[in-house]
Amino acid sequence: MLYHLDFHVEYPDDMTQQELFTIWSEEADAALQAKQAGIVVDLWKCVGTRRVIAIVDVPTPDTLDQILLDLPIMKKMGQNVQVEVTPLRRYEDFAADVKSRLEKK
Repeated sequence: MLYHLDFHVEYPDDMTQQELFTIWSEEADAALQAKQAGIVVDLWKCVGTRRVIAIVDVPTPDTLDQILLDLPIMKKMGQNVQVEVTPLRRYEDFAADVKSRLEKK
């Protein structure tokens, strides 16, 4: 099942940018390993903001929840990370469904 993940990362006033980058570097390593493993279809860092967008392919919502809870950035500063999750449907499947509905009329 495909999901669109939209990460918004904030950090507390008492955390330095260097500390944030240390955690984010660990997160980047984990994300790129997941991409290599095929779990992450692709991901992007939005320019000028602390925002990352990913498309992931996991078998169940439970699996996604477990993965999110185990991310380095969530373990170390999860209270400062908001993730919007949107389940996705392949457009080809949607298009076939629409066509089959037209044929039933």
